[in-house]
Amino acid sequence: MGLPQTTKTGFPKDLDTWVGKMTKPFKTVLFPCFLISLFSSASAQTCNNFTFSSNRLFTTCTALPYLNAFLHWNYHPSNGTVDIAYRHTGIASSRWVAWALNLKGQGMIGGQCLVALHNSSGLPYAYTSSVDTYDTSLGETPLSFQVQRVLTEYVSNEMIIFATLVLPNNQTSFHQVWNDGPVSGGAPQPHPTNGDNLKSMGSVDFATGISNSSSGGGGSQQQKKKNVHGALNAISWGTLMPIGAMTARYMKVFKSADPAWFYLHVACQCCAYIIGVTGWATGLALGNNTGIHTNSHGNIGMTLFILGTLQVCALLLRPKKDNKYRLYWNFYHWSVGYTVIILGIVNIFEGFDILDPGKNWKRAYIGILIFLGITAAFLEAYTWYVVLKRKKTESGRYPGVGVGENGDSGYGTRSQQEA
Repeated sequence: MGLPQTTKTGFPKDLDTWVGKMTKPFKTVLFPCFLISLFSSASAQTCNNFTFSSNRLFTTCTALPYLNAFLHWNYHPSNGTVDIAYRHTGIASSRWVAWALNLKGQGMIGGQCLVALHNSSGLPYAYTSSVDTYDTSLGETPLSFQVQRVLTEYVSNEMIIFATLVLPNNQTSFHQVWNDGPVSGGAPQPHPTNGDNLKSMGSVDFATGISNSSSGGGGSQQQKKKNVHGALNAISWGTLMPIGAMTARYMKVFKSADPAWFYLHVACQCCAYIIGVTGWATGLALGNNTGIHTNSHGNIGMTLFILGTLQVCALLLRPKKDNKYRLYWNFYHWSVGYTVIILGIVNIFEGFDILDPGKNWKRAYIGILIFLGITAAFLEAYTWYVVLKRKKTESGRYPGVGVGENGDSGYGTRSQQEA
């Protein structure tokens, strides 16, 4: 490309075109920056310039990254206390909100909560609640540290909790958790177990004013654990198990693949079991550390572990082919195996809904399932073609001789019949 045609003065004839070409890269960069700047400005205005009732003022504020929440505070190093105002915007009067410090962990268990809701009289009410188990009802209980006051107000779909906390042992850095959920009969009900409701955790340092979300620090470690848990289970129960079953069903139709298909089947299923148990264990650890715990997902996971273990044990008790109980063992092995595959796939999608890793992960796994389904359909058709062709050939050579599963003659191979 040549330079734009210029006049004697050195300027381009089509100055607008030339300037437009030269500034296009800058526009590409500056426009997103402008949007980011605009968003940051709006966020700062929502956080730092918010006007509280009764002329309350707070020197530090952070916009929490999930659930439209903000935390304001004044730290008093002289007596080790902190005045906080937790704001939860866009919240209906039929829902509760809670903010908590966790002195022992990073999730819900151990959280020392400040809870606000509309009670049975329809009035906003705030209280403290210590979360010690997964089955908590957020009942009113004292905290492990002193709270000098706690009150709330509800204005324009915004719930605000005010409190003065006596920080234990003059500690200033804590893990924090916040959430919301429905209210029924004046009592809190369980919050959703997917999306932002599982991301709303992080850390806060009242002295330095630094607040990190779950996307950084300890939260990033939790996200890594979530990713590892999901990947292990998608590979094991959701991918290797179906491949192992396909190996057994479609390879043994070829006599030249016997007994190679059996060893490949065992190897694939054993690897799937080992990886699956590892994924199951990481899920248990993840639930204990972060409070991610759902009945359906956990129950299916436990069922998969039990059935998978039974399959491995059944391999050690596999009768010989001529044993009269082999037919029953085959039925048990087939039914339990396909049950594990179906439950594994269902639980993987349950996990996607809980951990909410992003649409690309879910689409990638759906792509794997589509590929396995197309492959299985092709191999099923080809298997039946081979079986029917073999049956026709064997019937012509040995009239009256039946054909067993996947083309295996019910009376053995030709050499065995002629012996």
